[in-house]
Amino acid sequence: MNETFLWCAQALLPAGWGADVRLTLADGRIAAVAQGVPAQAGDHRAGVALPGLPNLHSHAFQRAMAGLTEVRGPADDSFWTWRELMYRFVDRLDPEAVEAVAALAFAEMLESGFTRVGEFHYLHHSPDGAPYADPGEMACRIAAAAAETGIGLTLLPVFYAHGGLGGLPPQAGQRRFVTDLDAYLRLLEASRAAVSGLPDAVLGAAPHSLRAVTESELAAVAGFTSGPIHIHIAEQMREVDDCVAWSGARPVAWLLDRLPVDARWCLVHATHMTTEECRRLALSGAVAGLCPITEANLGDGLFPAAAYLEAGGVFGVGSDSNVRIDAAEELRLLEYGQRLHRRARNVLAPAPGVSTGGALYRGALGGGGQALGTRASLAVGASADILVLEADHQARPGEAGDALLDSFVFVEGAKALKEVWRAGVRVVENGRHRHRDRIVARYRAALDRLTA
Repeated sequence: MNETFLWCAQALLPAGWGADVRLTLADGRIAAVAQGVPAQAGDHRAGVALPGLPNLHSHAFQRAMAGLTEVRGPADDSFWTWRELMYRFVDRLDPEAVEAVAALAFAEMLESGFTRVGEFHYLHHSPDGAPYADPGEMACRIAAAAAETGIGLTLLPVFYAHGGLGGLPPQAGQRRFVTDLDAYLRLLEASRAAVSGLPDAVLGAAPHSLRAVTESELAAVAGFTSGPIHIHIAEQMREVDDCVAWSGARPVAWLLDRLPVDARWCLVHATHMTTEECRRLALSGAVAGLCPITEANLGDGLFPAAAYLEAGGVFGVGSDSNVRIDAAEELRLLEYGQRLHRRARNVLAPAPGVSTGGALYRGALGGGGQALGTRASLAVGASADILVLEADHQARPGEAGDALLDSFVFVEGAKALKEVWRAGVRVVENGRHRHRDRIVARYRAALDRLTA
């Protein structure tokens, strides 16, 4: 057994902060945790160690669009006009470009503190909509990018059949996404083969949204896997209004009324919920998948986080459109949005005297791990996914415990990261991914081809 020993002055353990902690890493996992022990010769001194954050929602290919949609469009510029631009951009992407773009996105996730990604993968077909000879062609490209960067992968192949609520025909811009149930089963099998070479990959399923699936298709897709189930829902008020006009119910309520939603489910965005929907979603045990940077970029609105957490809801965060990849900023913006809305401070800390950064970080660890079918924890048996904070970047000398998380979330962010370990391998050192130069070169070459 090949063992590595990390000695940490402080480490965020499941039961709380530990001091003088020695972590034994073997075969990509944490084999032992000892507290109150001195460092030994040969130990790697890690300073402050945190469990790596899960990124529960990503569309990796959209990293190539970052910065390209920040010119004002029509007077009603919105998510829907952005979507049309995205559809046009998608037409240019070939498998090689998708792999190159995904590799850069995944490397940047690791550099910011995300150690596992839930890839909500819906770019399946060739530009004219014809299936590739291997239905898992694009899934293989995502898996290859994960292998190159070392990030943990939960692959969520998307089922996308319609262009609107009630089974409307798909639009031309959706031709690279659209499939039927038989073809989707083949896609799932091909995706399983694509990730089989990754040691701790997880395969789930993702009915795209209530706009893209019928009720019977949604039930069928949910039954195709024992893994996580993710769905976009209630991101935009237009979607809510359309759902009420079509069915008489709001999207989250409609889903909870018709499907046995449980802890396997992740409802991505769920931005526009009533207090009763918050309560019901919390009771279901499902995860609310929040993407504050993307939701702000697209003008979606603010998730009712305080009401949802007060009801006992579980949440995680994701980078979604990858317009900016920054794990700490997702948490910071989640809290700051609530502050602006409520004109108050430390809104998401559960009680007086509780650290807001600590509450956000722990919440995202638990909910993100649940949504991705894994554990995000410095515990025996968990994947050795570890963030090491740079002591020189602590906001105040001598910081300890949750004050470190407050500084990481609200002050320092990624610049505080000295190292990132994934499955027991150090993949980021001094803020740079170990393969950054070649990944960036391939990405630039791919963009040159796309924009020629």
